[in-house]
Amino acid sequence: MKVQQIIEHFSTLPMASFNTIAPGTSLILAPHSDDESLGCAGLIATAVQHDRPPVVVIVSDGSASHPASHAWPPERLALCRQEESRNAAAVLGLAVNRLLFLGLRDSAVPNAGIVFENVVQKLRLLVRQYNFQNIFVPWRHDPHCDHVAVWSMGQRLKALQPELRILSYPVWGLTLPPEKNIEEALPTGWRLDIKCFLSHKRNAILEYRSQMGGVVEDDPNGFVLPEYLLEKMLQPYEIFMTS
Repeated sequence: MKVQQIIEHFSTLPMASFNTIAPGTSLILAPHSDDESLGCAGLIATAVQHDRPPVVVIVSDGSASHPASHAWPPERLALCRQEESRNAAAVLGLAVNRLLFLGLRDSAVPNAGIVFENVVQKLRLLVRQYNFQNIFVPWRHDPHCDHVAVWSMGQRLKALQPELRILSYPVWGLTLPPEKNIEEALPTGWRLDIKCFLSHKRNAILEYRSQMGGVVEDDPNGFVLPEYLLEKMLQPYEIFMTS
């Protein structure tokens, strides 16, 4: 199926209440610091409003965004990304103790193997500790290896604990070329109305100054969140797929 058909279908998914989309407790898995705000900021703020704050796990250390910088080596950049995540969480009302960092190397999150299984077991312990019912993961067609790996972690958790609800949120998948063919039927799921939290979402994203070109000055070719992605993410709804 062509990407354009799927993207157009996203905008026709039914609007649903927060309780329909995320009954009970939720774990949000973000491949990098900023993905949780890009894909789920409205959900996070809504959950906090309902007194059911999620736990957000940032899987990678985010250290690969500016590889040519001397002033910001990977270790320093990783610490900066963590601080930005805490600031973004605060904007959304999420307490810092609901934000966890696994620290896996950016752009090298494993998709299988021993380290992958160890991470899944850590996540499984969290599921038991917090009695999570819902796991939010990136869309399987987000074109980044770390996003695909985190999606796979969700699938592995589901295989180990079939009672878990796995929902996917798109980020970079929304920027795929419209004519690209992908192996995907029309997805099912919902849209969550986030109009009342749209300014919070925008401000949470803006906390990622290192990804907006506002911190690292000695890597002109380093990553900057593109306007075309921000335009797609700053909609009055968020998309959550069940298939």
